[in-house]
Amino acid sequence: MPVAKAKKAAPTRTRRSSRLSAAEIESMFARLKALNPSPKTELEYTTPYELLVAVTLSAQATDVGVNKATRKLFPVANTPQAIAALGVEGLKPYIATIGLFNTKAANVVAMARQLLEQHAGEVPRDRAALEALPGVGRKTANVVMNTAFGEPTMAVDTHIFRVANRTGLAPGKTVRAVEDGLLKVIPPQYLHDAHHWLILHGRYVCKARKPDCPHCVLRDLCRFKEKTAGEPDRLSE
Repeated sequence: MPVAKAKKAAPTRTRRSSRLSAAEIESMFARLKALNPSPKTELEYTTPYELLVAVTLSAQATDVGVNKATRKLFPVANTPQAIAALGVEGLKPYIATIGLFNTKAANVVAMARQLLEQHAGEVPRDRAALEALPGVGRKTANVVMNTAFGEPTMAVDTHIFRVANRTGLAPGKTVRAVEDGLLKVIPPQYLHDAHHWLILHGRYVCKARKPDCPHCVLRDLCRFKEKTAGEPDRLSE
């Protein structure tokens, strides 16, 4: 009587985690660094104070729109003394093309006066003092600390929130949860520039309505289930 052959066991498939592994995160930032070794903010500034004003004005506005306004404003007033001297009504015409300009004008002038009264006109380097300024929240403080003073902070805007969740880098339901997650998983050697890499990736590749997945160098790592169709770039293979 012939002996029945044993059936080969079906190969087991390892379920892919919804989060990137440490090795994948290392690869992710190595690729982003290779594409853009020295990323910079797209806001135009020359001093920490100009950056602080520009970031304050950028809330619910584009960097392009803010730059158009500050190119006219900063040659006239780019110090707390000069902004305070302009006053709210004097500042408004320079930033009238930016959304919420009435509120922003009041905040920027009040911020200038507080810097003069409490910080001798200098932008403070610590978070508590920055967040105590009118119009300055955690995200603005993080941008200034990172970009002006080189601190390894993570400012999470809509672009970074989207990228962190889509890719599986640091999923979270709130901005603060994503910020804490990013600070935990990003390798220290990439942390200083990570904010810029992620925001630029979200702005130009991992766009909200139609991400450009075919030209994304992170495509093979990314956990986003609704990738747009097309041939992947060789760099992402």
